[in-house]
Amino acid sequence: MVNMNSLLKQAQKMQEDMQKAQEGLVHIQVEGTAGGGMVKVTANGKMEVLSVHIEEEVVRAEDKEMLEDLIAAAVNQAMKAAQEKANEEMQKITGGMMGGLNLPGNFKIPGL
Repeated sequence: MVNMNSLLKQAQKMQEDMQKAQEGLVHIQVEGTAGGGMVKVTANGKMEVLSVHIEEEVVRAEDKEMLEDLIAAAVNQAMKAAQEKANEEMQKITGGMMGGLNLPGNFKIPGL
């Protein structure tokens, strides 16, 4: 027979570990680039943009639309990398138990 107290302790430990991992995501940094590195976006594991770097040669009024596209592409790449890194960190804790948790509308909980 499974010891219910032991199961509850394991669940509580996993919850605490997941909370610590979530808090640690702020320290993970990833980078997204576009235009051959002309635009670089740095984000953290909590999906927050930390910085945007744009090379001077792409900052011209006539290239505004191209620059906007490059920024969007770099941000999207950084967000994807941040999500992947957050998932990796949470997988370490859950041991894959939560892997592939899909909610309606393909919504995913970051880190799960």
